[in-house]
Amino acid sequence: MTFVRACGLGELEEDTPKRVELDGTPLSIVQTEGEVFAIHDICSHANVSLSEGEVDDCHIECWLHGSRFDLRSGKPDALPATRPVPVYPVQIDGDDVLVSLTQES
Repeated sequence: MTFVRACGLGELEEDTPKRVELDGTPLSIVQTEGEVFAIHDICSHANVSLSEGEVDDCHIECWLHGSRFDLRSGKPDALPATRPVPVYPVQIDGDDVLVSLTQES
């Protein structure tokens, strides 16, 4: 599995998504509950950025229609979304947040 630098750990604010793009793949990087997550940045229900939504209880909410996705699994737990979004493995190396574009789910 190959990991690529997505951003600096110091660039992240707790519960505030950060949009990055790696090799043409839009990601939302989120630091919450003592962990860092990488989830595909495009909602599976509507073609909008999840990074513009809010984070609460290890979930990210789509700002447009209110779909919520679990940051650990990418599975939706609030309609109208019914399809999960990909999540990606994350490693922290010093101040670097590294992401592998190999999907976990």
